[in-house]
Amino acid sequence: MPGRRGFGLIRRLFEKKQSDKNATPQGLVGPRVPRYSGGWAVLRKRLQTEPGLRVVDVGYTSPSNINYLTSLGQSVYMANLVHDAYNGEWKKGTDEDGNDIWDVEGYLENSLEFSGKFFDIVLLWTTLDYLPEPLVIPVVNRLHASMNNGGQVLALFHTRMQGEETVHCRYHVTPTDEVEVQLTEQFPIQRAFTNRSIEKVFSGWRGHRQFLAKDSVSEVLMTR
Repeated sequence: MPGRRGFGLIRRLFEKKQSDKNATPQGLVGPRVPRYSGGWAVLRKRLQTEPGLRVVDVGYTSPSNINYLTSLGQSVYMANLVHDAYNGEWKKGTDEDGNDIWDVEGYLENSLEFSGKFFDIVLLWTTLDYLPEPLVIPVVNRLHASMNNGGQVLALFHTRMQGEETVHCRYHVTPTDEVEVQLTEQFPIQRAFTNRSIEKVFSGWRGHRQFLAKDSVSEVLMTR
């Protein structure tokens, strides 16, 4: 688990990039910091024993994720949901009350359209913490509709809105119980989840298993 020291390294790297006027922190930037993941430990065992699964890995393209998952006999599909949400195409203005208007269906069809394929595993990571509010529940509902029975989603949630852990990061899987955390394109955190709010967002799902952590990021493995 990276703890404050590991996330502090990521934070310092981000601040250094921000101080460079010619630098825009896009893609993947800097070192990878190992973090124990109880949710990944459980999913990895399933992936190692059930070849032929369809996996959606959410975030900036990670060649190491693709290589590892395909080496286990899985099919891998990418979806960079946070980047797509803020690319300027789906926010259509504001209403008379000042609320943002989003083309939710257009966003879903662009970012979560897989030609009728159904999935078994979604590595969602911290995506829901950074999505604009109008997209959160529609994304979860689309995932539910696009998954086979018994499909699982690994989601990570920040438990607070401030702190060095809240920088937007990419997660890379490994053959161990650790994932590697790496700085990526930056977006402001939009919310911190409680257990109750997680259950509300995933209210249509059959069950969930929570994994406690010490870095202000909790993990939940949802089952369809």
